[in-house]
Amino acid sequence: MLLRKILGSLRRVDEAYGLIASGDKIAVGLSGGKDSMLLLYCLSLYQRFSQKSFSIIGISIDIGFDIEIEKVLQYFSSMGVTILIEKTRIKNILELHKLHDHLDCSLCSNLKKGALVKVSKESGCNKIALGHNADDAVETLFLNQIYGGKIATFQPVQYLSRDNVSLIRPFIYAYESEIATVCEQIGLPIIPSNCPQDGVSKRQDIKIMLSKLYKEYPQARKNFLKMLSNQQQMALWEEKDK
Repeated sequence: MLLRKILGSLRRVDEAYGLIASGDKIAVGLSGGKDSMLLLYCLSLYQRFSQKSFSIIGISIDIGFDIEIEKVLQYFSSMGVTILIEKTRIKNILELHKLHDHLDCSLCSNLKKGALVKVSKESGCNKIALGHNADDAVETLFLNQIYGGKIATFQPVQYLSRDNVSLIRPFIYAYESEIATVCEQIGLPIIPSNCPQDGVSKRQDIKIMLSKLYKEYPQARKNFLKMLSNQQQMALWEEKDK
């Protein structure tokens, strides 16, 4: 079953990068989308067969777009998983800082992250699990190359020294299509995005570009993911004075 494959990929990421340790209290950033929903579900299963003793809670940051989260609360309550909802004024702040009549996605992301870190720490969590997947990692690599002139993507584990909390990404070996299929198979109550900027972003442009490339070169999908950790085959220029 595909769910078993995703659980296996989560275990491999944990073993490869040391994401989870016994005694951890992990907050799962819950947007209501397929990635974060399945991540919370899979971590609740991982608790049962992992030899590590850790606890999890879900944290949903209410931006102000009036999402219907009742079914999500009921679903995870039946599994014994607690979800906290933090109401914010992020939508109002975004309205005040519009860019050419569009909401500032970067500002939104930073505000949500700040709120998530704040609530996680108040809840006694030392780690925050985010639902970024393999496709997100590759897309971020291309975004950084095109718009930042650097070869970089997000890390599997990122320690925030100022906040004394770590961000972990257990789904970086799982592909978006696999996650979507499993969510449908097990009947997770996914909340449709009601963000006015949904589907209109530079990341979406990269997603479309890569989709076309994968149709022409199917092997590229796995090789792009492989190259993110293939340091032995890295050969970049190095100037003398550096």
